Amino acid sequence: MANHASALKRQRQSEKRRLRNRGSKSAISTAVKKVFSSLGEKNADTAREYYRQAIARLDSAVNKGSLHRKTASRRISRLARKVNAQIS
Repeated sequence: MANHASALKRQRQSEKRRLRNRGSKSAISTAVKKVFSSLGEKNADTAREYYRQAIARLDSAVNKGSLHRKTASRRISRLARKVNAQIS
């Protein structure tokens, strides 16, 4: 347990960040699941729409600092390959 005032503050800050990051990552996984479910249903229009939403969530997480930019880039690339393969 932290005893110094600065350590207590860091603990409070890290807890806030952890909860914010968890919410952001949960939103990302939900968006990606929607893309896969629409691909499974062979629905190209909704797949494209959910794909755009997933990209927006990933980019937003990068800007907030809860996800590394290369991780987001890799996930976007993999999603794009799957969406394009199903739609084409």
